[in-house]
Amino acid sequence: MRGIFTTFKIVATTLILCSACSSDPQSHQPDNSTDISTSPSYFKFEGDMLIRPTDYRSWVYVGTPLTPNDMNNGKAAFPEFHNVYIDPISYKYWKETGTWRDGTILVKELVSVGTKAAVSGNGYFMGDFIGLEATIKSSKYSPDEPGNWSYYSFTNPEGGNLKDQTKAFATKDCNACHQASAAEDFVFTQHYPTLTAAKGVGENMIPENSAMRMQAVKNEEASIWAPTAETPLDEDFGIPLDKAGLFEYLVAGEYKSFKTKESKLHPSLGPHTKLGLPVRIYMNDIIAASLEEGNDEHPKGAIIVKEMFDKQDQLQGWAVMVKTNANTEEDGKGWFWYEVTSPTDQNSIAAMGNGVIGCYACHKVGNDMVRISFPLQ
Repeated sequence: MRGIFTTFKIVATTLILCSACSSDPQSHQPDNSTDISTSPSYFKFEGDMLIRPTDYRSWVYVGTPLTPNDMNNGKAAFPEFHNVYIDPISYKYWKETGTWRDGTILVKELVSVGTKAAVSGNGYFMGDFIGLEATIKSSKYSPDEPGNWSYYSFTNPEGGNLKDQTKAFATKDCNACHQASAAEDFVFTQHYPTLTAAKGVGENMIPENSAMRMQAVKNEEASIWAPTAETPLDEDFGIPLDKAGLFEYLVAGEYKSFKTKESKLHPSLGPHTKLGLPVRIYMNDIIAASLEEGNDEHPKGAIIVKEMFDKQDQLQGWAVMVKTNANTEEDGKGWFWYEVTSPTDQNSIAAMGNGVIGCYACHKVGNDMVRISFPLQ
């Protein structure tokens, strides 16, 4: 999940106290207390169902990240704008303590990319409201979740009106990437200067009133989907690692000779084309034996191929990972990563090479980069 919540299902969140959430007419009034026992709650549950928050646009606005398809080889997991809000009591608590209180809620309002041109020039401009997500830190409602964080989506997958209530995502869908990559207790504060500037500044400080600003510099950071290490193309791994050869191998279905494979399609747990779309895994004998033995590091020559499908179960590409070095090395440089988002066009590459940070960031929570449950189902 990318954004304040990534999901690699980066999911994210916040909810506001509304008349539907409390019968107390004073519950809408500002509360200057950060005592958790007396602070109001900005969310409400019915059983295990979170009631959709309202009035959140009057909360503290955190920021609006965007990871457009144009900059992610057409495969951004979260291609829309994410307007992020945090409840005011939790923001005050963050300012005073630099930590997230039990009861924090963040709301993420999804907005489509509209036009890419305006009188001011070319860029990305907001379109329509298309979804709503939230994340909550609660020892009461999420006692067994990592960090007590849980993630919710009110977005209708078929489009249209939001859900009135919803259940939390499964732990494996969101928490793993947040735990591995978020800077502060499962929250991607590193991407939100509003939060980094406010962290622990104290009760009487107002960060935005400071005159301090950073000098603008040109951002020359490489894409997270670019390789950071050389691929050993001169070695034989039983699968080609060059662009043309690998695509030909996949189109021919040569990986289907692997003995270890999943029996049926299942929803993806990561942003391969899009979270939740069907996938199927194939693995060679080397990685299968290593997983069976419970190794902490898998041997050189391990191969995993993932078929990726659309909503109609039509093949739309492949993701491949190959262990090319005996050691995984820093940032996953010992693994070759590949993803192509078309079964007919070898140039529709989302990632290719060793040490691809975008792949490593989500896979590092796995057993030597492997997040698949074993034995395969």
